[in-house]
Amino acid sequence: MGLELAPFRGLRYDPDRVGSLSAVTSPPYDVVVRPDGLHHLESADPHNIVRLILPQATTASVRNEQAADTLDRWLSEGVLTTDTEPGLYVYEQQGDGLLQRGVIGALRLSEPSDGVVLPHEDVMPHVVADRAALMRATTANLEPLLLTYRGDGAATGTTAVIERTAERPPLLRTTTEDGFRHRLWAVTDPADLAEIRTDLAHRQALIADGHHRWATYLRLRAEHTSPSPWDFGLVLLVDTARHPLRVRAIHRLLHRLPVADALAALAGDFRVRPVDGPLPEALAALSGAKAAGNAFLLAGDGRFHLVDRPSPELLGRTVPADRPEAWRTLDATVLHATLLDHVWRIPDVPEHIAYIHDTAATVAKAEQDGGTAVLMHPVHEEVVRDLASQGVTMPRKSTSFGPKPASGLVLRALTH
Repeated sequence: MGLELAPFRGLRYDPDRVGSLSAVTSPPYDVVVRPDGLHHLESADPHNIVRLILPQATTASVRNEQAADTLDRWLSEGVLTTDTEPGLYVYEQQGDGLLQRGVIGALRLSEPSDGVVLPHEDVMPHVVADRAALMRATTANLEPLLLTYRGDGAATGTTAVIERTAERPPLLRTTTEDGFRHRLWAVTDPADLAEIRTDLAHRQALIADGHHRWATYLRLRAEHTSPSPWDFGLVLLVDTARHPLRVRAIHRLLHRLPVADALAALAGDFRVRPVDGPLPEALAALSGAKAAGNAFLLAGDGRFHLVDRPSPELLGRTVPADRPEAWRTLDATVLHATLLDHVWRIPDVPEHIAYIHDTAATVAKAEQDGGTAVLMHPVHEEVVRDLASQGVTMPRKSTSFGPKPASGLVLRALTH
């Protein structure tokens, strides 16, 4: 059993009906975390994809109904159009010294026990419930999640099709605000589709980004009688032997814990040192300390505080011993099992903890609100893949793989 990536008739913006393709795209829903970022995207174009993936209203039911109505209106007005022929989509991102190519399609869903698609992080039930309600209302996969697999690095199979396709004129091209250039092609030739199908039939994938959407796919599949369109979910599949992803940390913002209180609670159990200099220098100090063990950078009071060298006795009391050592020594494990659960006693709920990808934004928000920013060091992809292959999941929001696919370039309707 391996990966089965099915062609579909993509929903795409009609360039003549929107200001520009870059003005209607967005980062994935969980990266748009600040209200000013959301408002910026909404004002970029009245048809920006955030109006579907992050509808704004007073209640969840109204939000989802609003998204469904918006999608129906854009379809009836021709803002979004359906491709005439089913296909897979080659997707290229280029910028910041990086070139990444992959293929977007409708992946047949599998259970973790099948060993075909490996999750590596836990999920938050309320987020899965929220995403599921939105997908039910819109009957659509609004943005692809990111999966990786390890090919042999050669230009054969799926990679060969991708490389040949990328030599042709694209369906669309655009440059987003972050400077990344995006191109998209349709793959509809039966021979190309067969070559991809044969190549992926023995592959295994790792969920790089989109654990909550994957869990949502599985929940919605269970709600529908098979066979149905809900047996599949929209994904971008990237061969990291050919195009290695970057792995960044996801930081924590502790809303109700002032930095002074956070530091005081660490006395005797961690080494705490002030770090001078701007954010880049503080992050460099964090990177250096991480080489010797668990390390975190706390901010929010106008300074940076390096926290490392946890007490072995404290770790022995608080970190579960029934997991592999690679899991027990993760910074995210120590943060959640030791610091959040036992030292600071902070529940992992949105009222107390926010997960933010942008480092500077995390610090600024902590300083603005009087909370504590906990800055993390990224985990290596090899560690993530090794744990996932053992069936061991990391604490939620432990990694941020990228570059992430831009939302809004191609959608999948489950009613077409």
